[in-house]
Amino acid sequence: MFRLFLNVYNFFYAIKEALADSEFRVLLLLASFTITIGVLFYHFYEGWSWIESLYFCVVTLTTVGFGDMAPSTDVSMLFTTVYIIIGLGIFLLFVNTLSAQLIKANLDTLKHIKKHK
Repeated sequence: MFRLFLNVYNFFYAIKEALADSEFRVLLLLASFTITIGVLFYHFYEGWSWIESLYFCVVTLTTVGFGDMAPSTDVSMLFTTVYIIIGLGIFLLFVNTLSAQLIKANLDTLKHIKKHK
């Protein structure tokens, strides 16, 4: 239970520290913008609900690809191709930057714990 609390604490600490980094803020903005563009496209062009559109965008950009939903027209398929090529790069950079902050937060916590033993 303590480890769970520590992980949650480190996650929020890492987010707080990451928000001070301009690169992280730009990547957060780009990742949010990319998901928003995808959600709007799929909602209005495919006629999917907001939740279905968000779900498809997240599943696509995280490369999970369950296959339960797919674009139904040529235009949607072309958009999805470009969306994956551009969005995946942005999303991976964002996740990489967040991961680096989480690792740093974990190391800082371990140093703090060892210091007070």
